[in-house]
Amino acid sequence: MTHARLIQAALLAMPLAACAGQMVPPAAINPPPGPPASAFTKPGPLMGMDARGLTQMFGTPRLDIRESTAHKLQFANGRCVLDTYLYAPARGKEPVVTHVDARTPAGTDIDPAACAATLRGR
Repeated sequence: MTHARLIQAALLAMPLAACAGQMVPPAAINPPPGPPASAFTKPGPLMGMDARGLTQMFGTPRLDIRESTAHKLQFANGRCVLDTYLYAPARGKEPVVTHVDARTPAGTDIDPAACAATLRGR
C-alpha cells in the first residue's frame, strides 16, 4: 500500500473509531405492574371483611394504622394478637381484609381462626 493510501485509510477509519467509543444507554424498561393484593388472598377467616365488620366483631382495635394503600387493624385481648391487613380490591372500592396474622402476646404464631374465636369470647 502506498503512503498516501495508508493515510487515506487511517483518515477514513477515524470517524468510525469515534462512534465505537460512545455507548448508547439502553432504553429504560418499566416492568409491568404487579398483581393486585387480592391475588395473594388465601381463603380463611375474616377474608373480605371491611373495617366496620371487624370493629363490630372484635370491638375497638388496639392499633389502627393507615398508609397510602394499606390499612392495618390490630385486635388483642391478652391471650392473642390478631393483625388484619386491608387493601382496596379496586380503585374507589372499600378496603377489605386480604391477609391475617395471629400470635400469642409472647410472639409465637397461632392459627388466625382460633385467635379470632378467642377475641370473640368463644
